[in-house]
Amino acid sequence: MSARHPIMAVTGSSGAGTTSVTRTIEQIFRREHVRAAMVEGDAFHRYDRDGMRAATAEAERAGNHHFCHFSPQANLLGELEELFASYGRDGTGRTREYFHDDLPTRDPAGGTFGEWRPLPEGTDLLYYEGLHGGYADERLDIARHADLLVGVVPIINLEWIQKLHRDRAARGHSDEEVVATILRRMPDYIEHICPQFSRTDVNFQRVPNVDTSNPFVARHIPTLDESTLVIRFRDPHGIDFPFLLSMLHDSFMSRPNTIVVPGGKMELAMQLIFTPMILRLIERQRAAV
Repeated sequence: MSARHPIMAVTGSSGAGTTSVTRTIEQIFRREHVRAAMVEGDAFHRYDRDGMRAATAEAERAGNHHFCHFSPQANLLGELEELFASYGRDGTGRTREYFHDDLPTRDPAGGTFGEWRPLPEGTDLLYYEGLHGGYADERLDIARHADLLVGVVPIINLEWIQKLHRDRAARGHSDEEVVATILRRMPDYIEHICPQFSRTDVNFQRVPNVDTSNPFVARHIPTLDESTLVIRFRDPHGIDFPFLLSMLHDSFMSRPNTIVVPGGKMELAMQLIFTPMILRLIERQRAAV
C-alpha cells in the first residue's frame, strides 16, 4: 500500500464481468479528473495464444490436465507483483497489451502481445483489472500492495452463462470448446481464484432471479433487472449504509457488512460506493505529495 502512489485492483474470473465494472470506474475517473495508469491482467500471461496451446499440450503429456490461464505457472505473477511494488514506491512500472480477436488490432494478430512499455508519468493511481489482483501464496503477495481491492463474483452458473455467450459471440468458440475450458480450469478456480475474494475490500456478487439450473442450454444472459446484487464490505467502518439505502430504492441490509441491491441499480451502486473511496485515495495521495 502507498499513500503517494495508490493502487486499485479489480479481480474476477473469466466471464465474471470485470470489464463492465472497469467501464463504470473509467466514468468516475473522467468525471473526477483522476489520471489513472490502466493495466490489464492479460498483459501478464506468460504465453501468447500459440505458446499457451503448446504449453497446455506439454502439461497434458506430463499428466497435468488442468493447466490454464488461472494457473500461477501460466502467468508472470512475479512481474505483476513487481509492477505493484514499483508503482507503490515511485509511480513507475511497465506493462504491455494483449491483443484479443474481439479487440480492434492494427497490425498484431489476435492472441499476441505488444511490446513492454513504461507506465505514463504523473498518474494519480494505478488501476488493474484481471485474474490475479488479489493473489497470494507462500512466495508472492500481490494483494498486499492494493489500496482498494474489489472482487467481481457472479454466482457460478451465471458466470458460466456469461462466458459461454461471450466466447461464442466475440471469440468464435464452439460450445464444446468453452465447456472443455471450464472443466480444465475448475481446480485452479477453486485453488487460486476463489481465495482472492476473502482478501478483497468489496465484493460485488450478482445473483439471477431466473432459472439458471442448466447454464449450458441458457439462450440468454439474465439481465441486470432479472438479478439481485449482493455487496459485501470487508470492513463496514466508514460505509454510509443509511445513505446507500436511501439512494438505492428497494435495497436492504442482510448482514452488518452486506447490502442487497436490485440488479438494475448496479452501476448507480458502484458510482455511490466507489466515488468516495477513490476520492479518499486521491486526497491522501495529494496530501502526501
